[in-house]
Amino acid sequence: MTSGPESILDELPGELMIWVLIVSEILVFGVGLILFLSVRLTDPEGFATAQDMLDRTGAGINTVILITSGYLAALACQMRQPLERTKRRLALIGAALLGSGFLWIKGSEFAAKSAAGIVWDTHPFFNFYFMLTGFHAAHVVAGVLLLLLVAWRDHEESTADASAFWHMVDLVWVLLFPVIYLL
Repeated sequence: MTSGPESILDELPGELMIWVLIVSEILVFGVGLILFLSVRLTDPEGFATAQDMLDRTGAGINTVILITSGYLAALACQMRQPLERTKRRLALIGAALLGSGFLWIKGSEFAAKSAAGIVWDTHPFFNFYFMLTGFHAAHVVAGVLLLLLVAWRDHEESTADASAFWHMVDLVWVLLFPVIYLL
């Protein structure tokens, strides 16, 4: 008789409830993206024109920032030895700082749109743009705070939970970036 996991849930890192949260958030963003793509079908030219007003370079830089921060969060999860405690904390703080950089770039993009008179009701594209990227930015804020809290409290289980949440934030951006900025 083997002493393997009793169920697939036993193989997940972290607590079950963080995974319930992650799956529910991915579903919410998924519905938002499906609605975005559906409405886009009604006005492809208008959406393309509106999309051309976005800062693709900033969004590309933000993609690199989040992927790098996700790498640091993953590294933190691998540092389990007591002697690696400081390195684990620094990796989490580094991930949080990169997340803050993401927010600075995103905030600059929002401010530039506002200064140009582009707001959520300028065109249906911008309604979805501000809703989806703004909701994502709120998750980045939550993730940054969570990473910093875990770096401060430094519990191995909490590191896994915070990293899993942060990877969800990364994943959502990796889906939002091509759909909103490139397609």
